[in-house]
Amino acid sequence: MKVEIDPGSGFCGGVIRAIRTCEEYLSSGAGPLFSKGAIVHNEEEMDRLSALGLKTIDSLYDLQTDEGQGRTVLFRAHGEPPKVYAKAREMGLEVIDCTCPVVLALQKAIRNAYAQVSPTGGSLAIFGKKGHPEVLGLVGQLDAPIPVFQSLEQAKEMVGSGALRLDRDLELFSQTTMSPSEYDQVCTYLSSNMQNGATLNIHNTICSQVATRHQKLVQFASLHDVIVFVSGFESSNGKVLYELCRGVNPSSYHISSCSELRREWFSPAESVGVCGATSTPKWLLEQVAEKILSF
Repeated sequence: MKVEIDPGSGFCGGVIRAIRTCEEYLSSGAGPLFSKGAIVHNEEEMDRLSALGLKTIDSLYDLQTDEGQGRTVLFRAHGEPPKVYAKAREMGLEVIDCTCPVVLALQKAIRNAYAQVSPTGGSLAIFGKKGHPEVLGLVGQLDAPIPVFQSLEQAKEMVGSGALRLDRDLELFSQTTMSPSEYDQVCTYLSSNMQNGATLNIHNTICSQVATRHQKLVQFASLHDVIVFVSGFESSNGKVLYELCRGVNPSSYHISSCSELRREWFSPAESVGVCGATSTPKWLLEQVAEKILSF
């Protein structure tokens, strides 16, 4: 049986930068490092970083003690809203900002678009997963409410309820890790239903690395009898990419670690493809491939 690891799988540039920064800090002996939220949505990688000394917190308020003064907190690639930076300054925390440059550019674009469209009554909307860390950072750029939807169906529901207005100018953005094809569907629907001469300005804010990844993964999944997709089950990007694989190859299985592999998946199979999300480390993909070969 042949087992191939997808060469395009593994951490994206933003995650690589955040993890490298984390490792360098922890190896320097500078003291404890706290990450606001999981630095990457992968349980295996988080266990590895925890063993190196990284401590994960849900909120800066977890450090709001006398001992919190002078501590160092890392902001992960997903980004944070301005109020979190302000709170860190108020608490006297040292911040290591690892926000992905692509996300930083998107945050700035949202602020600029709102400044231009709001004086004339226009609005913004985001195609993304409500509650996702990146989306929370995007919505938090403004004091005004921003409609968020993660599917064409949700967009239609919001238009029907009036939560998403199409009778005034609309600036449309996407979370950087969403499906390009689904974003295209949403854009087509909204553009064909604008009313009263209102205009729709579509911002192409899906990360180019993610967009290219979709195309290449479809090809990879079609070349093998069985696909093993490796990612944390909480990874938004992982969920999207796994469904993409399964749509091309029904014999696709989603796991987060080697212990979840089942021998019966590979009988009979001559070719197995191992791939993952932008939050999946290369070392884990290699472990999974080795385990499959041992069956």
